[in-house]
Amino acid sequence: MPRLNIVVASTRPGRIGHVIGAWFAGVAAAHGGFEVHVVDLAELNLPFHDEPGQPVDGGPYAHEHTRRWSEATDAADAFVFVMPEYNRGYSAPLKNALDYLYREWHHKPAGFVSYGMSSAGMRAVEQLKPVLGALRMVPLAESVNVALRQVVDADGTLVPNPAMGAAAQGMLDELRLMAELMTAARVAA
Repeated sequence: MPRLNIVVASTRPGRIGHVIGAWFAGVAAAHGGFEVHVVDLAELNLPFHDEPGQPVDGGPYAHEHTRRWSEATDAADAFVFVMPEYNRGYSAPLKNALDYLYREWHHKPAGFVSYGMSSAGMRAVEQLKPVLGALRMVPLAESVNVALRQVVDADGTLVPNPAMGAAAQGMLDELRLMAELMTAARVAA
């Protein structure tokens, strides 16, 4: 079964990303197409890129935190980035986490669960796609876009709506197909 890493990209205090990530992890587990792993960048706690070598060289990595991040990323066959939109862009911790590595990302599909106020995070996703292309990843067209004003109640509780669930199922189906195709291509190469 392909391994799916769900990367929670917000590290801010008071964030809701880990709540959205937990919801999506539950949906992904119920989907049954993946071995699901959640990687929370707040827990990973990578310092600002501090490796003396270049990621394109693929190591050896000097720091234990980079080795752990490399192993978790290399083991994945597909990714879903649970990501906020901050000031029309994606989060700095996500860019930092991506830039730590290079070959570990290659030839793997990526889906998105984005969230925000006015655009539900879609502008951040569009900014991230060229970065993923440079890492030789394949971003999916399907995504889950969470308009926070519509799905977070007065108590700050996430109340997923049917559209979120349907979008998640469609994205997971496409992600599974792409993960299988790209894993076969990586093995054949």
